[in-house]
Amino acid sequence: MSSFGAEVIWNRTTTEKFTDRRYSRAHVWRFDGGVEVPASSSPHVVPLPYSVEENVDPEEAYVAALSSCHMLFFLHFASDSGFVVDQYADAAIGDIATIDGKTMITNVTLRPKVTYGGDAPDAALEGDLHHRAHEACFLANSVKTEITVTPVS
Repeated sequence: MSSFGAEVIWNRTTTEKFTDRRYSRAHVWRFDGGVEVPASSSPHVVPLPYSVEENVDPEEAYVAALSSCHMLFFLHFASDSGFVVDQYADAAIGDIATIDGKTMITNVTLRPKVTYGGDAPDAALEGDLHHRAHEACFLANSVKTEITVTPVS
């Protein structure tokens, strides 16, 4: 089987005491191939100015990763079924709640809108493609989060 990795790099600035919890949560995610993504805690979790609002936070990345995994399998199954997908856009959203004293993303709703070149599958077949994509997604198979797929017409 494969393994996957990422580097996460954070540095304290010399003006930050650190033990007073007044330090920047800005950091960098570095992936193979050299891609770097500016990251931070969410301002919903750690208030500004200690978070960086424009950076990607772990919660957003989690939702995006689930959406991306689903999309990639959907495209695979649509291609195998002879459908030409021109565009796939998802406005995914994750909800956080506290259950049994643990805060977690309890639900992620994927809201894919798929545009086809040529013939499109009927609603039942498109639903089956999404079901198969959900069942095949490595990430969906790895988490407790409830994942709902609600295609947008």
